[in-house]
Amino acid sequence: MRVNKITWDKIGRATEPGRYQCFFGYLTVTAEDIQVWRRYPDATFTLMARPATQQSVAEDYYLGAFDIGNPEP
Repeated sequence: MRVNKITWDKIGRATEPGRYQCFFGYLTVTAEDIQVWRRYPDATFTLMARPATQQSVAEDYYLGAFDIGNPEP
């Protein structure tokens, strides 16, 4: 199984929580996600698919676990 990761830059450095249209579908970004990116701008999040519904036409995702890499002290 392939794990997809995404960075803040790839979603245009969103500054507000919300649902954003991306090249792969729609991404819901929370205030907590943005707080992580503000503290660790190079952090990568695991992209998680939401269960499909009959109402959703496009792929819908949210951010899961994140990796901050090797932050400087």
